[in-house]
Amino acid sequence: MKKISCLIFSISIFSIAFTSAQTKKTISAQPKAFPAEVSRPKLVVGLVVDQMRWDYLYRYYNRYTNGGFKRLINEGFSVENTFIPYTPTYTACGHTCIYTGSVPAVHGIIGNDWYDPETKKNVYCTEDSSVSTVGSTPSSEGNMSPKNMLTTTITDELRLATNFRGKVIGISLKDRGSILPAGHAANAAYWYQGSTGNWITSTYYMKEVPTWIADYNKLKLANKFYAKNWETLYPMNTYVNSTADEKAYEGKMSTFPHQLTQNIDKNYDAIRSTPYGNTITLDLAKLAILSEDLGQDNITDFLAVSCSSTDYVGHAYGPNSIEAEDTYLRLDKDFEEFFNYLDKKVGKGNYTVFLTADHGAAHVPGFMQENKLPSGVVSDRDVATKLNTYLNDKFKVNNVVLKSQNNQIIFDHEKTDKGDVSFDVIKAASVEFLKRLDGFQNAVDIAKISQSTLQEIQKKMITNGYNARRSGDIYYVLQPNWFNGGSTGTTHGNWNPYDSHIPLVFMGWGIKAGATNKMHYMTDIAPTLAALLHIQTPNGTVGEPITEITNK
Repeated sequence: MKKISCLIFSISIFSIAFTSAQTKKTISAQPKAFPAEVSRPKLVVGLVVDQMRWDYLYRYYNRYTNGGFKRLINEGFSVENTFIPYTPTYTACGHTCIYTGSVPAVHGIIGNDWYDPETKKNVYCTEDSSVSTVGSTPSSEGNMSPKNMLTTTITDELRLATNFRGKVIGISLKDRGSILPAGHAANAAYWYQGSTGNWITSTYYMKEVPTWIADYNKLKLANKFYAKNWETLYPMNTYVNSTADEKAYEGKMSTFPHQLTQNIDKNYDAIRSTPYGNTITLDLAKLAILSEDLGQDNITDFLAVSCSSTDYVGHAYGPNSIEAEDTYLRLDKDFEEFFNYLDKKVGKGNYTVFLTADHGAAHVPGFMQENKLPSGVVSDRDVATKLNTYLNDKFKVNNVVLKSQNNQIIFDHEKTDKGDVSFDVIKAASVEFLKRLDGFQNAVDIAKISQSTLQEIQKKMITNGYNARRSGDIYYVLQPNWFNGGSTGTTHGNWNPYDSHIPLVFMGWGIKAGATNKMHYMTDIAPTLAALLHIQTPNGTVGEPITEITNK
């Protein structure tokens, strides 16, 4: 009995001690601390380099400074195999795709220009007759807005997510390079008026430009750069990545030094086709950061910048020209200054920047032929004329083809609907005729694309680029390095890698240094930004976040 009593007493003591220990343990445990708020950068900067082929990241790498492209590549995360998932690969489509995460089939921007079959009018991507110029002499250059874009952008979603407290500003020489990225709800979009040398906007955004824009316009900085002319940044014999300076296929005035002094106070538009156009664009971007206090509080702002002069220079001289190389070497220095300014004004680690391109470019056909490589050009006007002649003779119809545009054949439906010949028969005959033209690889009736013998990648890109209410009826595919153009310079617009393979590098807040060779698409940029910012993706997004960046 005594043993049992002792055992019960011992158990009681142990139970009390255990309970006491548990109580102490519970009391001493501290609640886990969670972040007080969602972590976001103070500023996001989008840099689109118009017509920048992916290989330019590395073609001139040994000549870049440590603070420009090299800094991006080595401090940032490079998505090496980023492709455009639609065709045609044009400026307006590219800028829209980057910021919407969508394709022309959904966002509606099917080209820089297109023919609207509903209104029976030619349409420019950002035209808007209901608004007018602000900041300068009234002209059609200011009758612009994003109304033709059918979806929201990542910049719109940021405005929504911050209850419109986060600022969004777009800046580019080109109206479409500023307006489309900035979105529908932007605080401002500014673009360059070549007739006056002023940076302008439209009544869509405001009634008058802020003082800092008005004062900047008074400087007429184009004149300052015209006075310098355009000479190579380094000795001519160091440009070993380019062809000789004077080439017939580069067109007129393709010899250094390029004289610019004759443009002073006369031709403000000429700065677009020099590297200095990028310089004044980034200069205005820095002024916007300063004047609008971008990145100065905990509410994320967004600055969308597009450098357009690379496109103008590329079109005129081509990817293998000394002009192109010099333009990128100068842009590299401009980026170094811009990144240093961001470090100083916003703070290193407080901003996220991404660099990409709206499209690439083909090699100049003359250059290709000079080096025994296949290439050639076609003419939209000739294509339409020849096809009309063929159809008129075969079916006794009266010019049912309205035009050839954006690699599409557009028919006059009033004529085809009332004619004696079935439209399907006309389209079938047109497809067979187009296949026989020089430089044509294939053609397809959009309504029957799933039954065609096109490569799957071509089917996908054409389908993504086809908008049911805005696009044409037949799509044609040209042979590699053939395009609609002339005997000098180059262009873009096709499905091929030289047009569709683009650079994509993220750097700064939320980004670890690295790279991936996994295939990604232009449509993945906006959802990646949405994931980093913890906000909704744009309402037409078809892309996916790049998890190599977003997964921590």
